[in-house]
Amino acid sequence: MAHNEHSCDIVQAQRDWIRTYDALAGAPTGSNTRLRRRLIDLSRRLVQNVPREQLADLRQQAEEKS
Repeated sequence: MAHNEHSCDIVQAQRDWIRTYDALAGAPTGSNTRLRRRLIDLSRRLVQNVPREQLADLRQQAEEKS
């Protein structure tokens, strides 16, 4: 699959989403409100700026640059 070139800030938002998701998965229940809110904010930004058919490509691009 050919990469769509996403802006650096969108790729960074995807990287932040991945890191936040991983942190939330390991966070104790009851102390994860800040992480959940951050994940929601990042999700909203990604959904608004990246067409659905390009999300998988964005994830792959973010993982390659990590």
